[in-house]
Amino acid sequence: METILLAQIMGSFYGLLAIVFGAFGAHALKKKLTPEQLHSFETGVKYQMYHAILLVVLSFNLGFDQPIDKYIVNCFVMGTLLFSFSIYGLCLSASKGKKLRFLGPITPIGGLLLAIGWGLLLYSFIAPML
Repeated sequence: METILLAQIMGSFYGLLAIVFGAFGAHALKKKLTPEQLHSFETGVKYQMYHAILLVVLSFNLGFDQPIDKYIVNCFVMGTLLFSFSIYGLCLSASKGKKLRFLGPITPIGGLLLAIGWGLLLYSFIAPML
C-alpha cells in the first residue's frame, strides 16, 4: 500500500512541478538561458512529466504484490529526481556564471535509474510468460 501511495504522491508532485518549471522556463528563463541551456532545461521538464504520468498510471495498474513493483517505482522516483533536477541545477547555475559541476555526474546516474526502471517494468511483463 505504501508503494502505491508513493507512486501517486510523487507522480502528482512531479507533474505539478513539471507544469510550473515548464512555464518558468518558457517565460522567466527564456532571456536568461542560452538556447542550448533552455533546450537542456526543457529536456528535464519533458522527462519529468513523462515519468510523472508513468508513476500515476503504474499506481493504478501494478498489483504491488511482487517486490519488483516496489523497485520499479523507486527507480522512477529516484531516477526522475536525480536526472531532471540535476539538469535544472546545471542550467540555472550556468546562467549565473557559477556552474555546479558536481551535478554533472548525477544526471547520468538518474538516467541509469530510469533505464533500470523501464527494464524492470519490461521484465515484470514478460516474466510470467517464461
